[in-house]
Amino acid sequence: MFCPQCGKEYSQRVNFCCHCGAALSTPVSTVSKKLARSRTDKKIAGVCGGFANYLDLDVTLIRIVWLMLVFFGGWGVIGYIIAWIVMPEEPLPRAETSAVIPAIPQPAESR
Repeated sequence: MFCPQCGKEYSQRVNFCCHCGAALSTPVSTVSKKLARSRTDKKIAGVCGGFANYLDLDVTLIRIVWLMLVFFGGWGVIGYIIAWIVMPEEPLPRAETSAVIPAIPQPAESR
């Protein structure tokens, strides 16, 4: 294995070059995606946003395809309603627990 930037040769498989820091191989992601309605990218119910997140596509492209199904296929509205009912809503993001010290009002110093 050779580094594409500096040309250093490695006998074992490595993720990053130790000389220049270039990525040699991308780690495989083990997180599986679930099809769910989006909470952030939604105009009506988040169905198109959910499909866009799942397929890693732009939400506008999904909306255009869905509109084409509505006007040309006739099944877009029925499909949207079925997806709205069947798809679960995206879970709320977990809030990171951090130690926040509440501000306690202190009397002003007299001079």
